[in-house]
Amino acid sequence: MLDTRLPDMHRIVGSHDVVMITLDALRFDAAQRCFERGELPVLAPHLPADGWELRHTPGSFTYAAHSAFFAGFLPTPARPGPHPRLFALEFEGSETIVPETFVFSGRADIVGGFRDQGYRSICIGGVGFFNRRNALGSQLPGLFEESHWQPELGVTAVDSTERQVALACERLQAAGEQRCFLFINVSAIHQPNRHYLPGCDADGLDSHCAALRYVDGELAALFAALRARGPAFVIICSDHGTAYGEDGFYGHRLAHETVMNVPYAHFVLSP
Repeated sequence: MLDTRLPDMHRIVGSHDVVMITLDALRFDAAQRCFERGELPVLAPHLPADGWELRHTPGSFTYAAHSAFFAGFLPTPARPGPHPRLFALEFEGSETIVPETFVFSGRADIVGGFRDQGYRSICIGGVGFFNRRNALGSQLPGLFEESHWQPELGVTAVDSTERQVALACERLQAAGEQRCFLFINVSAIHQPNRHYLPGCDADGLDSHCAALRYVDGELAALFAALRARGPAFVIICSDHGTAYGEDGFYGHRLAHETVMNVPYAHFVLSP
């Protein structure tokens, strides 16, 4: 049974590392299929007994979704609301701020809000919107005190998640005792993902799932590093899904259910 209670974020912010992991382009149905088949040994212990929570993304592609995330609008539960938020920015008339919500004052993004609370903000980039190769690719990572991207972390690198996790662990260690707001945009599930399924010559739902299985295994080292630092509050979700021919649709930046339905979870890692 899904626990719909909102944790008191005033008890989290300041005492826990806060980690946001976006599994770029991961579909809900693929994530749930992997869970039900027992293929997510690292993530499954942190999910509800019935698997991922189904949510609706606020954006159908990476830039739009992350712009909303960094303003405090995470994917919305796919059930009747209202739906209180974990984090929020000061905004007159908001109906989703409750006593448990942590509200950042005087900021236009939660990244700066965490810095105001003494956190070091770290971005480990993945897809092109985090590559800092041009003005557009610099906007989102530019919110952070430190941001990292190289081709080895991008969508065409077979070992991208391993490298992203290794870099994240390195940067967490460098932060010492300072609490961190760590963001990782996991690129592996985004197309192309056929290289995670031997003999596959075209991306599809099976290779999409194979990519998630790869990512799951690599997250073990990150979770161990976070536990070693003390408690961490982890948000892990997709920014959008992707279509593989359903109803004639392919890709994303469109409002098909394969794009708008995303998996979501949050949990605490304790030492």
